[in-house]
Amino acid sequence: MCGIVGYVGRAEAAPILLDGLRRLEYRGYDSAGVAIVNGKQIETRKCAGRIANLAKLMTEKPPSGQYGISHTRWATHGKVTDENAHPHFDQSGKIALVHNGVIENYAALREQLEREGGHKFTSDTDTEVLAHLIGSIYEQIDGADSKARLVNATRAALKQVIGTYGIALMWPQTGFAARKILVPVKPPTASSSRAAKTARDLAQDGTFPKCAALCETEGNIAERDSVGLW
Repeated sequence: MCGIVGYVGRAEAAPILLDGLRRLEYRGYDSAGVAIVNGKQIETRKCAGRIANLAKLMTEKPPSGQYGISHTRWATHGKVTDENAHPHFDQSGKIALVHNGVIENYAALREQLEREGGHKFTSDTDTEVLAHLIGSIYEQIDGADSKARLVNATRAALKQVIGTYGIALMWPQTGFAARKILVPVKPPTASSSRAAKTARDLAQDGTFPKCAALCETEGNIAERDSVGLW
């Protein structure tokens, strides 16, 4: 199954995101990738194959930044290729998205976007379709660039989705995760899910400055020095 890791903090994100992915290798996967905010742009590295391949790629072309998301993919829509690996971007190239699950109506949504015009897809995945859908709705909402505008666009896009999903999404100004509803990264509690247990284990062994679990409640990833695994 797929895996998602997110980090925001004071340290360089790349090694932390990679280490998080390694901890999810037991799930099985066929490709991996990262997206890291560097100033006003998002740097991405992704490839088919093992996390070791991704690590080599990141060593050759190191991405820099203190805020990012990463993903291991188990192919459902599209072959195992570099292009189909996550993260994927919207048509503007500003919104990065990783996704667990299956979007059952992705073909219809893709046709809808192609009729709209201005959408060039570079993969065969349902995930890229969702990224483009969020970006398209974002452009249709009036107002200045803002977190609220992006959250509203994501809400509207997910209302059109049929299937199962867990996503992490970001652009240079903000990021958040969603699983049927928008969720934040928060410190784990006794009532948190299995993800919280993973976060506590990571915190205890000192791997990360501070760890966090995904909770089912609305909010943004705003806490400093936090890592979420999904």
